[in-house]
Amino acid sequence: MKITQDYFGKVGKEKGIHLITITNKNGTIFKFTNYGAIVTSIITEDTKGKYDDIVLGFDNIEQYLGAHPYFGVVCGRYANRIAKGKFNLDGKTYSLAINNGNNSLHGGIKGFDKVVWKAETFEYCDDAGVKLHYTSNDMEEGYPGTLEVEVEYIVNNNDELIIKYNARTDKPTIVNLTNHSYFNLNGCKALNYNHELQIMADNVTAINSELIPTGKIEPVAGTPLDFRNPKKIGKDINNVPGGYDHNYVVNGKAGDCRLAGKLADPDSGRTMEVHTSQPGMQFYSANFLDGSLKGKNGIVYNKHMALCLETQHYPDSPNHPAFPTTQLKPGDTYYEITIYKFGKA
Repeated sequence: MKITQDYFGKVGKEKGIHLITITNKNGTIFKFTNYGAIVTSIITEDTKGKYDDIVLGFDNIEQYLGAHPYFGVVCGRYANRIAKGKFNLDGKTYSLAINNGNNSLHGGIKGFDKVVWKAETFEYCDDAGVKLHYTSNDMEEGYPGTLEVEVEYIVNNNDELIIKYNARTDKPTIVNLTNHSYFNLNGCKALNYNHELQIMADNVTAINSELIPTGKIEPVAGTPLDFRNPKKIGKDINNVPGGYDHNYVVNGKAGDCRLAGKLADPDSGRTMEVHTSQPGMQFYSANFLDGSLKGKNGIVYNKHMALCLETQHYPDSPNHPAFPTTQLKPGDTYYEITIYKFGKA
């Protein structure tokens, strides 16, 4: 393993923004920054021996400080949507910032994606990584409790990116953390329609026109949302209004790290598996990219240029008691793990 750390820029008065690069024995490269806990690059080999960056993002801190759709960030304190920006906890109603239509999205105006994390690199045995820490103060963005958050990005020689999330609170609160990387296994050269996706889920959380769960769990069988067997993303995408932006109920027991999805690009031969302890996974087909952003290597990011497989608790869970709870109490520890495993067909 090789770890390097370079100066990446400054955010306001905070000058300690770094770009951390980890290269394993296979030549696979992972890059992270402590601003937003962002995964900035994942560079992997195709079947012809060519290395390409397979995640969307930017070459500089200035673009990450501007408007962008959460490229590679850690979303929190609550990833995904909360209806009307309100939830009830222990008999009290809390109000959050409204930043997505009528709703709150990915932690609000200044979520975990827009803060500076404390970073510490480490190496042991055949693993290397970066440990990121952030203290979210009581009532920050409307959330109760001071939350101590730790995210570990761990890289190994099996071409895996292991993400561990830990959090503790001093007051009852809600927590839902995810990584929001946009993947395109052909090196971000074309739309992702030819990618073949399989999702290990028999059901999704039904949604309304604002992408808020209705509370119902619906089967995917016989619908365009059915990815139980590998299917090209482009096959049914035109039959899904706006494109895919759905939370899949991952089969198996939540809390156990199990296979949630497989992605393959026939053109490059690259593959990716997603394993997670989380109960759900959001499949998002980058519906809101519109060509206005130019990323690494000058590539223009158009609609459906990439896809996200965001492991998570269900959207709007605090307002649906039947969903797996996202409540965290003092003395308890929030812990989830997700593994992205990269390979070749």
